[in-house]
Amino acid sequence: MSATGPELVCPAGTPAALRAAVDAGADAVYVGFRDETNARNFPGLNFSRAELADARAYAQARGTKLYLAINTFARAGDLRPWRQALDDAARIGVDAAILSDLGVLAMAAERHPDLRLHLSVQASAAHPEALAYYRRSFGIRRAVLPRVLTVDDIRAMGSQTDVEYEVLVFGGLCPMAEGRCFLSSYATGRSPNTVGVCSPAADVRYLERADGLVTQLGAFTINRVADGQAAGYPTLCKGRFKVRGEEAYIFEEPSSLNAASVMRQLVAAGVSALKIEGRQRGRAYVAQAVAHMRALRDAAVRGEPLEAGDLAGLEEGARSSTGAYRKDWQ
Repeated sequence: MSATGPELVCPAGTPAALRAAVDAGADAVYVGFRDETNARNFPGLNFSRAELADARAYAQARGTKLYLAINTFARAGDLRPWRQALDDAARIGVDAAILSDLGVLAMAAERHPDLRLHLSVQASAAHPEALAYYRRSFGIRRAVLPRVLTVDDIRAMGSQTDVEYEVLVFGGLCPMAEGRCFLSSYATGRSPNTVGVCSPAADVRYLERADGLVTQLGAFTINRVADGQAAGYPTLCKGRFKVRGEEAYIFEEPSSLNAASVMRQLVAAGVSALKIEGRQRGRAYVAQAVAHMRALRDAAVRGEPLEAGDLAGLEEGARSSTGAYRKDWQ
């Protein structure tokens, strides 16, 4: 955390979204290349090398940092895409690379010792001993903490490590252990950790039937909703299935993380950065989410009353949760 409070780190899946994030008040924006090296490798998203250089210039001119996510797990026997991504990140001059794979971390530390390294949430480092290992072995400066820790856990961790820590405050929730989700691959052959895609768009189907709208992923029916009800993007972890004769969300109901109500506690816990999720979302989402969280973050730092506002239109399933931050179970 800087003298003026935690950094607001914001998503951008396109150059237009990056400009929206910068203009709305982001301290830093994170992006990915248009390939399998980043965990949001969807068609129509991400940056070419030339676009990243332009983004760097736009952000730098406005005092905003640019981080590059190279956060998938490298393919055995072919490190070329990840090596090239690292080399290009250093050449273009990004402010940090966000990594998760041990081999890619080792390669980055060896090839580009001056490149600032952040540990991705995909690495699932949830305790001081893990952070100490990554710091000692690869020289990481910051870690994005997985969404399984309470505010008290985060506060306690800060007294036991010299690694900066970043937490997610708004966006999608995931019931899987961070960095360990291969569920999508059982339906489509592809998952976030392998090629950067959960529920690839080519495998998604929306079918209108007499009893409502049916969503499918590959050969699997994910959900069925009545006319007029919101139909979330079909992922297996947020699907509704029949178990023992009853239909239910057996992993997790569609909802979004919204840490607005614990913003003051997170700032007081000494976090270095607050992260908004959503590189697959459009620039309108980015602009609204960034402006909202900017106001909340600034009020929390100044000790002013927090105006909770309304981000329901941006939340998955129009529902939100504080996730584990207020966890009262053990």
